[in-house]
This record gives sequence, structure tokens and C-alpha cells, in this order.
Amino acid sequence: MIDNEYTKVRLEKANKITEYGHHPYSNASDITITMKNKEFFDHYSSKISPETPKENASDIRQTVAGRVKLVRDMGKAGFVKIQDQSGILQAFVSIADLGDNFEVFKRMLDIGDILMITGYPFYTKTGELSIHAMEIRIVTKSLLPLPEKFHGLEDKETRYRKRYLDMIMNDSADVFIKRSKIISGIRSFMEGYDFLEVETPMLNAIPGGANARPFETYHNALGVQRYLRIAPELYLKRMIVGGMERVFEIGKNFRNEGIDATHNPEFTSIEFYAAYQTHEGLMVWIEEMIKKMFYKVNGKDYGSLFSYGDMELDFDSWTKITFRNALIEIGGIPSDILDDRIKIIKYLGENNIDGNVVGVSLGKLWEKLFDEFVEEKLINPTFITEYPTEISPLARRSDSNPDVTERFELFIAGREIANGFNELNDPVDQYERFKAQVESKGSDDEAMHMDHDFVEALMHGMPPTAGAGIGIDRLVMLITNQHSIRDVIPFPAMK
Repeated sequence: MIDNEYTKVRLEKANKITEYGHHPYSNASDITITMKNKEFFDHYSSKISPETPKENASDIRQTVAGRVKLVRDMGKAGFVKIQDQSGILQAFVSIADLGDNFEVFKRMLDIGDILMITGYPFYTKTGELSIHAMEIRIVTKSLLPLPEKFHGLEDKETRYRKRYLDMIMNDSADVFIKRSKIISGIRSFMEGYDFLEVETPMLNAIPGGANARPFETYHNALGVQRYLRIAPELYLKRMIVGGMERVFEIGKNFRNEGIDATHNPEFTSIEFYAAYQTHEGLMVWIEEMIKKMFYKVNGKDYGSLFSYGDMELDFDSWTKITFRNALIEIGGIPSDILDDRIKIIKYLGENNIDGNVVGVSLGKLWEKLFDEFVEEKLINPTFITEYPTEISPLARRSDSNPDVTERFELFIAGREIANGFNELNDPVDQYERFKAQVESKGSDDEAMHMDHDFVEALMHGMPPTAGAGIGIDRLVMLITNQHSIRDVIPFPAMK
């Protein structure tokens, strides 16, 4: 890479910069930035106008810095556009102001270099607010050219593998800035409701907290098998047992599964648990949280209607419906087949839905129906409640109907965003459900393992508790109008 001819030319320029008394890879102690590009533009656009006499601004000195995105050479003068995190600013450079340094600067400069410019604000003849350079310096010499000089970086493989180029050439950094605001906003929201942020293990002795295939590893010093965590749920509930009544964790989870528009092997979520709270209360909190994050990113005056692809969402239209009623009313499933495995299997076949359903439980068949006929129709925010017990191994059974649990999932734009429920705090019931999961592992490689220590923790007594998890990547996708999870994760998994 260092040996190619193009890089050799730039290396020679870097050496020349050293000969002229400057380091081509400067230390930040030599640099004092007084304004960001956008700050410069916003401040002086209200302070001066195209009619302002030059002498009224020429005594001002501000220093900006950024990467060179465009150079226009006009002989003894020229324009350079530099970009920092806040935006792009144009600089005017001329031999009249820079003297001998002007020719040195011209010979050494390449697109991609990082410049420090000191000067004063002025308007060009075309009416563009710019900085009139009185001093200029290359503080980092770029050895490789930027791709696609004028048209951005369009190749998706390159964008994902070399995200730094994507951020330089496109607007993808804006999504990651918004992602950061969403995460900090969620953290602030939780702390506002007296939750404490905690950290739980990433390396687990037993994969648990969700139905999923784990990543496996091995701890050499201990000589034991370990698993990257699927979810932090079981450890967070141990903390509830220990007396911390409101806890949350924002962090990575890992699932050894396929990659598609909404799934990445490692993903970020928030899980939170509140003693003496119900899943109904969590739904109120989640609605409030998501609305706040939506307006935090898009502005208070945005309005509740939001275009996501070809869908129009209304963030003021939140509904609730039971799992069974969703199958009937939204999915169009005949109600008379829902309690009969044979009829459901026949219905799936009639609708050309493939899948091995031999020996599959009624609850799993309901889940299949939901995935095929309901999920993508849930456009506006919709809480689905009363999930079958068979597919909810950690949720508390309903007192009025033990076949369903006190659980909800939130769907927006046809995708699951959140999952929550009243936690199962009966240790005997929990043990039996773990046992049923273990016995089903022959036909279900995502079934949960038996966690004796967690059952023992429940035996010490966990207060009535409700908990929920929200997929932050999917939430960021929604709020920033992105349609692939790879576009909201800075460095997504690649083959």
C-alpha cells in the first residue's frame, strides 16, 4: 500500500512539508481551533453582510480546521473547501496574503489533507460567506486519494467495510450523531425515573435471557466453555432480587444467527426492570420515551406524522390489541382454526408457507401465523399483548388465563421494537418452564438452557417486577429513516 506510485508522490510532499519547518502529522498542542465551521458560518452570517466594508472585518481572526474536499486554483489565488464534523466552509487563499507560503501550499496540498486556517470572515462576489485566509497550514498529510471526487461513495460494500470513507464522502456521520443523541436521551430518560445504570457479564456460563443461538468461546485459564451473552435479562433480575429496585443496562448482545435488513450478529439494546411495576406501566413509559427520542432528533415542531420509506407513521396513534385478536382482526386468520394444530398446519399449507411444523406446539404455530400474516401490517405504533405461554418462557402467566402471559411487544413500521412483560417470580413455575425448554432442545436449537442459579435466586424472593427490552439499532433506523441495520451501526458484520 505504501509502495504505490500515488502514495510515493504524497510521501515526498510530506517530507517537503518537514523541510519547510512543519510536521506533516502535527500534535494537537500546536493547534488552537477557535470555531467550528458551522459556528463560524452561523455567527458571521448575522454579523456581516456582502455590503460590509472589508476593513470592518479584516482585524478579526478566527481559526478553523477540516479536511480538504475541494480545491479551485485560479493562479495567484484560489478557493479551498474544508469539512469538519459540523459542516463545510469555504476559504479564500491568495499570494497577496500568504506570500511565499502560497506557492509552497499549492505544491504540497492534496484533496484529503487536513488544514488549519486562520483568517477573517468575508463574502465572495457570488455572495458566499467564507474565511479569508491569512495563515494556512497542512496539519495532517493524506497519503491516499478520496474516492468518487464529486459523487460521493455509492458502493455499499465499501461503505460498510471502510466506514471512515463513507463518513468523509457521504452524510452517514449524521446518522451516528443522531444515534448518540438517542442513546444519551434514553439514558437521561431512565435516570429521570430513578433507574440505576448497571453492567452485567458479556461472557456467560449459560446462554439465557432469550431464545436464540449463542456464540460459543472457551476460557483457557478456567478451562470452561463460555457464551457471549444473548441478553442481560437474568442478571438484571438477580439485581432486583438483591434489592436494587430499578435497574437498566445499555449494551451489546450477540446472537449467532442470520444477517438481514433488521438483524446483525451483535446489536445494542436497553433492558430495564422495575420492582412493584406492571407491564401496563412499562407500555406508558415506552410510549413516552420513544416520542421524546423522536422529537429530540427531529425537533419539537416536526409534527407527529413521519414518512418511513413509503409508509406514513403517526406517532400520536398508539394502539393495543391481544395476540389472538391480532391474528383474527389484522391477519385475517379464521378464529375457528386457532385452537386446532391440524387446521393451522393445513391453513399454512394452503397459503404456500413452507416450514417444518411436525411436532411444533400450538403456541409456536400461532407465532408462525403472526410472523406471516400480522407483523408487516403493524404500521403505526402497536402493542401486541397476551402472548402464548409456550413462547414466553420468562414471562408471568395471566391469573385469568394461564395459557397466555402478561407480556407485550411493540411494533412500528412492521418491525418489533420492544418486548416486555410482568416477570415470572414463581421459582417452581420458572423451573418447570426451563425444564420444558431443555426437553425441547432436540427440535429447537434456540431453546433456553436450565439456569439453576437463577432459579435459586428466585427462591430467595423477587418482588413483583416488570421488565422490557428495546432494540436501539431498530429504533435508530426508525427515527433516522434508515432501512438497513447496517446503515445505523458504524461497523456492521461483514462476510
